[in-house]
Amino acid sequence: MLIECIGYLGSVLVVVSMLMSSVVKLRVINTVGSCISGTYALVIHSYPLALMNLCLIVINFYNLAKLLKSEQHYDLISGRTDDAYFTYFLNHYKNDILHFFPEADSTLTDLAALGNTHTVFIICCDTVPAGILLGTLLENGTFAITVDYTTPMYRDCSAGRFLYARLPENGIRTLAYMGNSDRHVPYLQKMGFQKEHNAYVKHL
Repeated sequence: MLIECIGYLGSVLVVVSMLMSSVVKLRVINTVGSCISGTYALVIHSYPLALMNLCLIVINFYNLAKLLKSEQHYDLISGRTDDAYFTYFLNHYKNDILHFFPEADSTLTDLAALGNTHTVFIICCDTVPAGILLGTLLENGTFAITVDYTTPMYRDCSAGRFLYARLPENGIRTLAYMGNSDRHVPYLQKMGFQKEHNAYVKHL
């Protein structure tokens, strides 16, 4: 029974890996599943199945090495809330954005009301939109974040690191997120934000 459970676990991980939007996560989870499935195949003496899983492991390691060695080339574009491209981006990813920033629902619904009070930055990777930063730039150089969103394909934090490295060129010295989204907090902690009073703050 234990051996059968190990076999099922390997199969489940391989299937779950296909659901990942991040290619890196897909490869990692698929590799773990293939290792477990390959071990199960050896135990039950199913050598064709073991060979197939070995091939999958080699393919995954090869592609992971290529992915981790390749450098992403990002560009930062400063925009306005009434830009057609920005509006298109929001409409396309709105449901996913609200998943991480539910408190921004009213803001995103009425962009026209924002006028010049909000600043927009769009991060592109080889002309492909990778994320947006929407918020208010205060006089002391603090940027109050409303939305700091990355598309599923670029959630390896590289887009965020590029963004935060470039923001000082635009007069931004501190980032502050005062929202209440628990889904966004793990990302903030990973990117070096510290809890200060009622906000997560990062000094650039």
